[in-house]
Amino acid sequence: MNPNTLTDQLSLFLDVLETGSFSAAARRHPLTPSAVARRIDSLERSVGSRLFQRSTHAVVPTPAGLAFAERARRIVSELQLARAEAVSLSHAPEGLIRVDAPAAFGRRHLAPVIADFLNVYPGLDVHLHLIDSFVDMQGAHLGKVDLVLRAGHIVDTRLIATPLASIVRIACASPAYLKSRGTPTHPRELSDHDGLDWDGLAPMFAWRFELDGRRATYRPQRIRMSANNAEALLSGALAGLGIAHLPTWLASEYLVRGELLPLFCENGLPSPETAGIYALRLEQQANARSRLLLEYLKSRFSPVPPWDLALQSGLV
Repeated sequence: MNPNTLTDQLSLFLDVLETGSFSAAARRHPLTPSAVARRIDSLERSVGSRLFQRSTHAVVPTPAGLAFAERARRIVSELQLARAEAVSLSHAPEGLIRVDAPAAFGRRHLAPVIADFLNVYPGLDVHLHLIDSFVDMQGAHLGKVDLVLRAGHIVDTRLIATPLASIVRIACASPAYLKSRGTPTHPRELSDHDGLDWDGLAPMFAWRFELDGRRATYRPQRIRMSANNAEALLSGALAGLGIAHLPTWLASEYLVRGELLPLFCENGLPSPETAGIYALRLEQQANARSRLLLEYLKSRFSPVPPWDLALQSGLV
């Protein structure tokens, strides 16, 4: 055993804690009891606290030792996982990654990136399951997938959330609608216009605008069409039915082409929302394959998503 290896030092400490004696711990390693005692002495000096009370009959952990053990177990587990991943990824990675994502975002942005990822890693396969809801966790099939993509505030404490991209929401309408009804120059003028809105649980930042450092809500008075799906609202806006407040990941390509015109963007894009697009997983689902995909998604969607880079160029 290499005494300079952190994993081995902590493993030896945990063996002493579990067995209650230096002799029993020594039998698990190619060491003598006196060598175990010396290494525990060295560990205690490094930590700066006594970890065990020793007697001729037993070795008993101190309160500091018990607290240290809780951290040590986590560190050993993480180091072992890191070693396993490093060994796995030193060879061509293989296996299946199961991903659950919203249909609209998955079709427009996720699927092309996953295709690029699979070309880079030919030994990996992805099962991509697209659903219609961007926020409903009931469709996530937790425990049956490796990664779940969602947007907004994450409240499920069972999940580890990795930020992938920011969300910017923009008011927009077709050129035909604005020619017919006029172009509002301030969000408070939205009350004079027709709009398209959600018929159920709206996103947290829908129709909220930041003015003088504060967020306020303004929305159209007449709703020509409501729907529980952002793509349906996009279709209504393109058809000239009114003004919609859409995320740029959905509307960017139409804004760049001029099929929709941005409102209230004289100073550039609005500020990102405080919640973004996340990849979620259960703690026990962390594996080398899904972590590899996570890093690839982060590299493609952060720090500024490509759809916002294209839109920023068009607004300059």
